[in-house]
Amino acid sequence: MENKLLCSIGVIVYNEAANIGKLLDALLKQKSDKTKIHEIIVVSSACTDGTDDIVREYEKNNDNIKLIIEAERGGKSSAINKFIKASTSDLLIIESGDTIPAMDTVEKMILPFLDEKIGMTGGRPTPENDPRTFIGYSVNLLWNLHHEMALISPKLGEMVAFRKIFDTIPPESAVDEASIEAIMKNNDLLLKYIPDAIVHNKGPESLTDFIKQRRRIETGHLWLMENSDYSVSSQNKGLLLNLALKELKKDKEKIFFLFGTALVEMYSRFLGWYDYKVRKKNPFKWDIANSTKNLNKEIK
Repeated sequence: MENKLLCSIGVIVYNEAANIGKLLDALLKQKSDKTKIHEIIVVSSACTDGTDDIVREYEKNNDNIKLIIEAERGGKSSAINKFIKASTSDLLIIESGDTIPAMDTVEKMILPFLDEKIGMTGGRPTPENDPRTFIGYSVNLLWNLHHEMALISPKLGEMVAFRKIFDTIPPESAVDEASIEAIMKNNDLLLKYIPDAIVHNKGPESLTDFIKQRRRIETGHLWLMENSDYSVSSQNKGLLLNLALKELKKDKEKIFFLFGTALVEMYSRFLGWYDYKVRKKNPFKWDIANSTKNLNKEIK
């Protein structure tokens, strides 16, 4: 009998017809010498673009793929809770429907759980946006800073693995990965960043979508700090500034792009603060940034 670490993968989708097939192909092709994907559960939240039909075709041909349909959007955290309830493994992975993992990412994220002190792992999101444009530079800069921060103090996102030690996360959380981090910390379990576990993604391609996304994330982090007494490392402004200056030294020609990104980030954080503190708004059912869809990356 195989002696492999089993995991269940939850793919959370809302109108992901452009990417879901590529994502499922990438998961089905994962290298699995010491691990095994026991099941892939796609939670579809009121999709209207044909996503469900695509997943149903994969479900017909793969016994380990299961589709759960939400008739009404309840937010990503609510969909994650449905995945947790339906899963049958002790180790779980959550992946956003607009990402694509490298062929060995699942294995690299699951193997650390051989250490019983590890409660959660996360891979390295790698955007395909063109860094020669301002928005492309901004997207790459923020994910590079995310990488540098995670090397110092793990901050996990886009694709995370964790032990199934809880039944639900707060459904009103707009920052689901950070909410799971808080639970692990409260249970004295460690977070581990896996920098060579690559997760391909696509950031916003327009300034409007960029601000919309950053604004929502800031609001979610403020909600988390108030309700869970937990702060992610990106809220450490001193650390963020030091890492940004480090990035500037790498490419001084992009100084105007860097300062422009800093201004947009500060503006977005102000809007997030205003939404939460003044408007009393918590966007756990957020508007989709459409330009983040349809990755060009193909995993072979």
